Amino acid sequence: MLINNKIKKFTLFIIIIISFFSTKKVIANDAFYAKGHIVHDLKLNILWLRCSVGQVWSPDNNECIGKPIKLKMKQINDVIKQANEQLEGNWRLPSRKELENLVCMKCGKTKINNKFFPNTPYEPFWTGEKNDWSKNKGFYWSVNFFTGHTFGRFPGHIPNFVRLVKDR
Repeated sequence: MLINNKIKKFTLFIIIIISFFSTKKVIANDAFYAKGHIVHDLKLNILWLRCSVGQVWSPDNNECIGKPIKLKMKQINDVIKQANEQLEGNWRLPSRKELENLVCMKCGKTKINNKFFPNTPYEPFWTGEKNDWSKNKGFYWSVNFFTGHTFGRFPGHIPNFVRLVKDR
């Protein structure tokens, strides 16, 4: 009787756990926690700036204001240095995988969750990774938030948008 009761309790526990996880579908854009100008990516355990470079976070409006700017690769180190000084930490360009994790194919015109990353341009954003498959090794990977696709065809002298990230 005691063993039978333990089996019933264990079975009930398993049913509760399974039903909890089956109703909580974890997809990329459901794995974020926002606080002020920072978004914690719970899946990859990294911190994102909510706004693109050139914009600032407005807590009153709960959105990014200003005009995002496109940068060439040679300009990005100065921006990262400034972010590290003003926002503290070791900000950097995201990896291809990190930036791809922000893509939301079910979202509207801009393929990123506007709740967490408001006023994001629907254009390509730089990653910090070079495309080693290209004949000319000066091409970098980018993620396009208009299509949600990744491309490795931009040379560093072509300006693209930037969103910074740091390890938690």
